[in-house]
Amino acid sequence: MPAKQSQAKVQPPTLRPYQLQLIKDLYTKLGQGHKRVAIIAGTGAGKTVIGGKICADTAARGLRLMFLVHLDVLVGQTHRKMQAFGLQCGFIKAGWREDPDAPIQIASIQTMEKRSWWRKYSANVVFFDEGHTTIFSQIGQEILYETHSQAIHLAMTATPYRLGREQLGDHMETFVASPVPSELQRIGYLAPMKYYGVSKDSQVNLSAVKTVAGDFDERDLKNACDRPELVQRIVEEWNRLVPGKRTIAFCVDIEHARHVAEAFNSVEVPAAVVDGSTPIKERQRLYRELGEGKLLVLTSCNVISIGFDEPSVEVGLLLRPTQSRTLHYQQIGRVMRISPNTGKTHGIVLDQANNLQRLGFPEDVQEYRLPNSREPGETQAAPTKQCPDCNRLMWAFVMKCPECGYAWETEPQLITDTMVEVYSEELLHQIEVRKQYDFYREQRKKAFQEGASPNWAKQRFFQRFNCAPNPSWTLGAVFGDSPTLQDQYSYRDYLRNLAKQQGKDIVWVIEEFQQEFGSNSWKEIFLKSKP
Repeated sequence: MPAKQSQAKVQPPTLRPYQLQLIKDLYTKLGQGHKRVAIIAGTGAGKTVIGGKICADTAARGLRLMFLVHLDVLVGQTHRKMQAFGLQCGFIKAGWREDPDAPIQIASIQTMEKRSWWRKYSANVVFFDEGHTTIFSQIGQEILYETHSQAIHLAMTATPYRLGREQLGDHMETFVASPVPSELQRIGYLAPMKYYGVSKDSQVNLSAVKTVAGDFDERDLKNACDRPELVQRIVEEWNRLVPGKRTIAFCVDIEHARHVAEAFNSVEVPAAVVDGSTPIKERQRLYRELGEGKLLVLTSCNVISIGFDEPSVEVGLLLRPTQSRTLHYQQIGRVMRISPNTGKTHGIVLDQANNLQRLGFPEDVQEYRLPNSREPGETQAAPTKQCPDCNRLMWAFVMKCPECGYAWETEPQLITDTMVEVYSEELLHQIEVRKQYDFYREQRKKAFQEGASPNWAKQRFFQRFNCAPNPSWTLGAVFGDSPTLQDQYSYRDYLRNLAKQQGKDIVWVIEEFQQEFGSNSWKEIFLKSKP
C-alpha cells in the first residue's frame, strides 16, 4: 500500500487527438448546464488516461473529486494513472492510507459500504468508473440521489448497455464518446481482428441452460461447458490455428478455468489460472510472465474481462456463453490493443461459446448512443452463414462469397468440423475495398507494361466489380511512392505515344500524368527535355 506519495515532478501522458476532443466535448456539455454526463470510450480508447486528465483538470481548478471503482483490484491501477498526472490522492479502500483532506479520493464501493466519513466529503465531481456497474450499485445510487446529488456526475464506460430493463440513460442526461472501434482500427490505435467460430457439434449445447437475471444461469453453464470433449477440442483448435501465441481464456467458473489450463499443460503448452482469490502480486506476476511469453495461456473466470491490460496478448478464447453484449465486447477488447514492440499484427478470437453469432462484432458498432429503459438498444446480431465451397463465415445478407465468389440463391448452411474464420460487416467491407484497390492498381501497371491505354484498366475494373474505381487509387499505381525521374520520362513518352495513336491532345496527356504522379509533377518533365 502507498505510505507516501512522491512529490517529484512528473511528465503527464500525451493524449491522442480524439481523447483531447472527447474531453473538449465533455466540457462543452458541462458548460451547457448538464450535470450528469456519460463518457463512452470503447476498449483500447484509453479510458484511464482520459479519466486521469479529467481528474487533473478538476484538481487544477481547486475542486474535489471522488473516483469510484467497483473492484478492489482496480484501485492500484487507477492510482498509477493518477500518479502519472502528479495527483495527490486519498483512498477509501481497506489497507490503503486514508487522507480525507486529499483533493481526489479513489474509492472502492466494496470498502465504502464499511466506511461513513465519505458521505460528508464535499466532492464537487463524482467520477463513476465502469459506470454501467458502479452507477447501479447501492452506493452509487446513494451518492447520485442522496449524499452528493448536487455534484457533477461523470460515468465512464466502454459500452453503455446493460442486461435488464434499467439503463445508463435512466440516470445520465447526455453523453460524449470516443470514435467507434472500426475507426480506431483505421487510424491505428486498435489492432485489426480475425474471428473464428466452430462447427455445430463443437459448440456448447445451451438447450438445457436457463436464463436468470438476463444472462445464462452459471450452474447450468458449468454442466454445458466444462466437458472434457469441449476442452480437448479448443486445445486442438488452438494448436491448429494459433500455436505459440499469447492467449487468454474466458471460462465459466474456477474449475472450468483449471480444467482448460490443465489440458494445455498436458500438451506442454505453459498455462496457468487466475481467479478472484488470486493475490494481487501473484496476478501481476502471471500477467508479466504472459507478456514475456514465459506463459502462453492464462485462463480465468470473471477476472480479466475488466482491468487487465497486457497489449501483447494476441488470442482470446470465448468459452463462456453470455447474453451480455457489454461482457462480450469487454472480453474481445482484451486482445484488440496494439503492441508493435512484440510483433503483434492483429488480434484473434476463437469462439466456442457462439457469442459472436449471438452478439456480434465490436467493429460493427456504427455509433454510440445513451440507452434508457424505453429504448434499451440491445439489438440482435445479424446471423452468419458459411460458404459451402471455402468454409468462410460471413453475414447473412452477403450474397457473394468474397473469398471464392460462390453466389447464394437459397442454399442451406453447411457446417464443417473445424473452426472457420468469421468476418464482421465492417471487416468484410474493408477486405472488399482492399481487393478492389489491389486489382485496379495491378491493371494500371499491366496497361503500362503492355502499352495499352489507362482506360483499359478502368474497363477491366468495371467488368469485374460493376462500378468505377476510386480516382485516388491511381496515384503511384505503376511506379509506387518514390518514382525516379526516369520513371516519369518513361510514363510521359508512353502517354504521348498513346495520344498520337488515339488522336488525343496534350491536356489528356498531362491529366493522365498527374493521376500517376500528382498534380504538381508535370511541369519539370514536360517543359524540359529528357537528359
